[in-house]
Amino acid sequence: MSTIREAFADEPAFLPYLAVGDPDAEASVEYIEALERGGADVIELGLPFSEPIAEGPTIQSAVVRSLEGGMTPTKFFETVSRLTVDVPLVCMTYYNLIYRFGEEGGPKPFVERAAAVGIEGLVVPDLPAEEADPLREACDTYGLDLVFIVAPTTRGERLERIMDRVSGYVYVQARLGVTGARADVSTRTTESLDRLAEWDVPKAVGFGIKTGEHAREVIAAGADGVIVGSALVDLIAEGHNDGDSTAEVADRLEAKARELKGGALEGAGIEAEVEAENGGEPGARPERK
Repeated sequence: MSTIREAFADEPAFLPYLAVGDPDAEASVEYIEALERGGADVIELGLPFSEPIAEGPTIQSAVVRSLEGGMTPTKFFETVSRLTVDVPLVCMTYYNLIYRFGEEGGPKPFVERAAAVGIEGLVVPDLPAEEADPLREACDTYGLDLVFIVAPTTRGERLERIMDRVSGYVYVQARLGVTGARADVSTRTTESLDRLAEWDVPKAVGFGIKTGEHAREVIAAGADGVIVGSALVDLIAEGHNDGDSTAEVADRLEAKARELKGGALEGAGIEAEVEAENGGEPGARPERK
């Protein structure tokens, strides 16, 4: 398995997000593995929290479905341990769950358990960089990356504090507000990427990316990767509401992943090469070595 940093080395990275346990743990395993088949380079796994302040209505609904299905931090780790994927896994959650996990309190027990089940990084939207040193130290102890989110308004000393502590990749928030699929790519994306150009860490853009064309635009603007959540969660919600089988939803997720990965590759000007290596299958990537 590659490290998170290595996932960005040779081509633009596709980073899908799913809330683990939506609509149940068994389905999550199939959905996550389908995303890898579709071309995911890193997979963000949401550990549901009752107050997901960074999330829009789509992911909030996924969180509710997961929590109603009985998802807990312990069950989350059990589910992750069952995955048979060969890409880095990143846990996205909120600091309350990290801090209160285990009997002794503090971030160390959570990070230790995350490392034990194969998680390679953490994204914690509600943790300010100024208060992140204990988690940064725990991540360093157990070999995890700590990913920070940079908003379009993040500048000056605050930006420098974030970039001094970030590792793996920086999550570039394409627009202000909460997560959710949009009809277009924010015009602030290029400005945000330019502001981060001096730091040698991969830049992955999220918040609002919905289609392969969006992915192409973001990579063409200079991003090293694209993060997509709501567009994928929508497919799960639709399948759940329509009574479709887990296998049917997994097939749609795999196809959507191929579209998004294909768009990212096109943005880097390497789509034709990838299609040729796969016998002309659009949007697919060469078989993993």
